[in-house]
Amino acid sequence: MRILITGIDGYSGWALALHLLQRGHTVSGLDNFITRERVAEVGSWSATPIPTFRERQAALKELGLGEISFHEVDLGDYAATRRVLREERPEAVVHLGEQRSAPYSMIDVHHAVATQTQNVTSTLHLLYAMHEALPDAHLVKMGTMGEYGTPNVDIPEGFFEVEYRGRRDRMPFPRQASSWYHWSKVFDSGDVMLANRLWGLRATDVMQGVIYGTRTPEITDDRLLTRFDFDEVWGTALNRFCVQAVLGLPITPYGKGGQQRGFLALEDSVQSLTLALENPPEPGEYRVFNQFDEAYSIRQLADLVAAEASSRGFPCHVEASYNPRVEAEEHYYHPLHERLPALGYRPLRTLKDSLGEMLTDLARFRARLEAKKHVVQPRMDFRLSDNKVRLLGHPGSKETPVAPSGPR
Repeated sequence: MRILITGIDGYSGWALALHLLQRGHTVSGLDNFITRERVAEVGSWSATPIPTFRERQAALKELGLGEISFHEVDLGDYAATRRVLREERPEAVVHLGEQRSAPYSMIDVHHAVATQTQNVTSTLHLLYAMHEALPDAHLVKMGTMGEYGTPNVDIPEGFFEVEYRGRRDRMPFPRQASSWYHWSKVFDSGDVMLANRLWGLRATDVMQGVIYGTRTPEITDDRLLTRFDFDEVWGTALNRFCVQAVLGLPITPYGKGGQQRGFLALEDSVQSLTLALENPPEPGEYRVFNQFDEAYSIRQLADLVAAEASSRGFPCHVEASYNPRVEAEEHYYHPLHERLPALGYRPLRTLKDSLGEMLTDLARFRARLEAKKHVVQPRMDFRLSDNKVRLLGHPGSKETPVAPSGPR
């Protein structure tokens, strides 16, 4: 199958590309490298050293793993987006090319507007370009479980049956996102649904939980490493905890740490996207998959990391910090995830399987972590509306400016 990946330079995009190549698919991709720029903007970098994309392509050739056709294109450029689709003629498009950080979207008005403008615009450009150039192709969009929020009921896969005043209907499940980023993903999902209704676009929305891991089986050489972000803007809580443990810093869950989230290994994220690609929906069908394997509270994550790290010679302790987010710290959380298992999905890794590997990999690059260890500690407060990141911890703490990116 010919498959185009938007955001192919990213954490999930690169790992997916390697896996699809190994399965014999023809892979092409586009990226504008904005994540590299934005991680640098907040004073950080990837824990794992990642080469340029040209060097990645050269490594693939040298290792005999195949070739990837690449286009340095911004999805904000509609003509360029349409040109790439017409050149590559993919049978499926995996859409990963969006701003993916909730904290980044909460820095100030400029970052909020840039996140929503760029994410919604890029998705609309891709939808229109597919309608014009590839009306029969399959769109696989990476959504997020964060679109749903944490309702006090079970979370279905996209839709549910509702009865109101004696009438019944099948409707999209209500969204209760908690950041400007997550709301941009809600808008994306609505736009994909509308494209399906208007044009019969064949689409799969994969609502994934938090992805973890430093590698997949295809990453057999350091030149094939994918990125691993650990700062408090771009890194997940689990990534931060692992880096804090390796550096001997306190592990800092927010507040009581009772917030529940779904998690899955990078290898299983790749597996789920591959299953969606290799088992496409019927023409005109729009489907939603919830995808995660295990649910943990943030405090459970912190304790698991502390125990695993201590057993490997990284003594550490858990120290709760102020919660800068507007969220329920303890809540019901029970999403359904049945559709991917029906296609043959079976988890390949668990968090306990992966933690040791993550800590070992991170220890290899300790010097990179030491050089940026100031970015791993909590600094941001979602309640602030100006363009500064507060150094959290006590009332009246100092503030450090963060330059706004502005729309682009």
